[in-house]
Amino acid sequence: MGRVRRVGLGLGLLGLGVFGYAVGCEPGRFRVEHHELDVPQLDVPVTVAVLADLHVGAPHVDLEHLAHVVEETNEAEAEVIVVLGDLVIDGVTGGDWVSPEAIAPVLGRLEAPGGVFAVLGNHDNWLDGVRVRKVLEDAGLVVLENEARRVVRPSGPLWIAGLADVLTHDIDMAATLAPVPPGEAVVLLSHSPDVFPDVPSRVALTLAGHTHGGQVRLPLIGSPIVPSKYGGRYAVGHIIEEGRHLFVSAGVGTSILPIRLGVVPRADVLHLR
Repeated sequence: MGRVRRVGLGLGLLGLGVFGYAVGCEPGRFRVEHHELDVPQLDVPVTVAVLADLHVGAPHVDLEHLAHVVEETNEAEAEVIVVLGDLVIDGVTGGDWVSPEAIAPVLGRLEAPGGVFAVLGNHDNWLDGVRVRKVLEDAGLVVLENEARRVVRPSGPLWIAGLADVLTHDIDMAATLAPVPPGEAVVLLSHSPDVFPDVPSRVALTLAGHTHGGQVRLPLIGSPIVPSKYGGRYAVGHIIEEGRHLFVSAGVGTSILPIRLGVVPRADVLHLR
């Protein structure tokens, strides 16, 4: 066998191995990642656990896996837990439909002294947003849609505000933030990060999902495809623009294709200082 053929064979085998890992291994992994973020608008520290894009029913993400995700998230002992939408999945290759009525009771096991808050995503609304909201609320989660709630804390006030999904509904930033008194810290939840350019500076931190971190993240290149009108600008992680803070979670499940590469499914635990 000539050298060129050997190299070609080696590259082909490497490609098959990478593809096999991206389809068969990484989407089924899960880890809890801890991040320390300096957020100037917060007067006192708070720990927030973030779950996004569960897409239960996608390959590797069945109810048993969701229960594992919930257990691992609870072990982080965050003061507040937020769920950033897209509980269900519509149209992923190799997936099996799981109803929100089956998903919500598992999410109801999430425990945080400051509360468990959620916003809905585009997949939830494509199914039936009213239905998804009801089962989540029946399970004990606080669902926010252009609304805000005050978290009672011994260390000081904190507001959790949640926007409607910008892809399927109208958002109302002013109405959402109206209940928050001037000077009190507010964390804003949004399914998609595309709202971030319109978030006012009074918001301490915006939390979002939807991008899945691109699902594929390559060395030196980044994510070739990110479901955002801003491309890779808000793909994943902590972003600061003009003094305003955004954190985008890479999420848990997959959409369209059951592939993850370089974007391990995760819960993000944010230690905000």
